[in-house]
Amino acid sequence: MSISLDKALGILPESVNLRSQRMEVLSSNIANADTPGYKARDLDFRSQLEAASGDGGQLQLSQTRAGHQDPGTAAAGTGAELKYRIPSQPSLDGNTVDPQMERAAFAENSVKYQSSLEFLNRRVSGIRDAFRGNR
Repeated sequence: MSISLDKALGILPESVNLRSQRMEVLSSNIANADTPGYKARDLDFRSQLEAASGDGGQLQLSQTRAGHQDPGTAAAGTGAELKYRIPSQPSLDGNTVDPQMERAAFAENSVKYQSSLEFLNRRVSGIRDAFRGNR
């Protein structure tokens, strides 16, 4: 019986990698908050994780009320490229970075990154314990 480490770890390593990439993009936005003409960018974590998992969006969403978002467009993402943010308040110099929003997104992503690392660590510990016969 062969053991596939990729199957055992699941999508967790890719999740950690994508969170790390998003932190780099958000920190670049924060660093360029005063650069004239700089356009804030971000990556669509959900669509990239779906692409990495190979599911292609197999998770089905149901619409329980008429006012809810259409399930067909709820997770509309087009791949692994960075996307430009739409500014909430345009600036005169063409910079689209909102420092407060970027810091909040960075803090949220940091917490999710730490959570992903913890989940991955627990999965690896469980596999290690299974090999040792501790469970």
